[in-house]
Amino acid sequence: MTTLQTFHLPESVRGDAADHALGQALLRAWRTDGVFQAAASPAQDALTGSATGAARRFFIRPHLAKSALVSDLSYSGYAASGEELTAGEPDRPEIFTVTRDIPRDDPRVRDGWPCHGPVPWPGADFRQAVSAFAAGLGALAETILQLTALGLGLSDPAALTSLTRDGWHHLRVLRFPPAPAGAPTPAGAVRGIGAHTDYGLLVLAVQDGVGGLYVRPPLPGEPRARNWREGESTAGMYEQDAGWIYVPPTPSAITVFPGDILQFLTDGALLSTPHKVQLADRERFALAYFHEPAFDTTLRPLTAAPGAAAETLHYGTHFTRMFTRCYPDRAATRRIQAENRMAVLHRLRAAAVPGVAS
Repeated sequence: MTTLQTFHLPESVRGDAADHALGQALLRAWRTDGVFQAAASPAQDALTGSATGAARRFFIRPHLAKSALVSDLSYSGYAASGEELTAGEPDRPEIFTVTRDIPRDDPRVRDGWPCHGPVPWPGADFRQAVSAFAAGLGALAETILQLTALGLGLSDPAALTSLTRDGWHHLRVLRFPPAPAGAPTPAGAVRGIGAHTDYGLLVLAVQDGVGGLYVRPPLPGEPRARNWREGESTAGMYEQDAGWIYVPPTPSAITVFPGDILQFLTDGALLSTPHKVQLADRERFALAYFHEPAFDTTLRPLTAAPGAAAETLHYGTHFTRMFTRCYPDRAATRRIQAENRMAVLHRLRAAAVPGVAS
């Protein structure tokens, strides 16, 4: 079993030699194992405990009560087991997703921006617990991105965090059912979530003590799809191949993944990490926090010279495409399609980068 590296991260980044060395160590861990672990502070552990408790209380509610908490404006709210698809196959967890909580009278909502709208919260206690948990991880993510910039040798330590101001940060709260009786052995051989990479910039995840998460480190000569491009997808890639690493549940540890946006920004110097989940013999809970650029940001690789021609990526378009692909039958997807809300994104991107198709 691979032992993943665990790092104790500073509360602030000064940019000194120790920070540069730590940033380089984080990058080596990503390039070796695909992920690293960040040690959680006692305060973050307490936030994790509160959020996990809120998740357990929510998911034991009757199905009809949970399924009423769905927005047709955003992808916030409840998704039943089997509703989300990876590589066209249903995944097994039930999920509550929290995206930006944007009032209906916000100009972006009135103008038909896809994915924008209020969160259908199940209650004040749930809202407080998961929001505090996400805020704690958001602060940690900013530290990690500053260290990443130093590790990459960028002249500006804020090169990545400058992109996350007003970021489209969001959270997924997941409950995995136990594997069905009579399922294949060994334990955990039943798919929970299919192999995929995450579409965003940086992912910080915590899991309970049950286990089931596997990651795929960069392997020599193994190509990785550019998930942001039409016609390329990481969904289902290498799912049945050898080379996966089990991520054992570790108390007070936060698993940190680089996502598709980080692969794009670094022009492949860092690769988005494929991962999958297999079901265990009992239910399992996990929380995944996504630290993101602003929705209306148009990105270019950090290595591109100012003014030079370079591939661009409109984050909001990428996010929307990923969610419509994973949730083809969800109310928000149907509304995006019925009202041609992708055209709103096309106009936004065209205004930012004239002459560039979305």
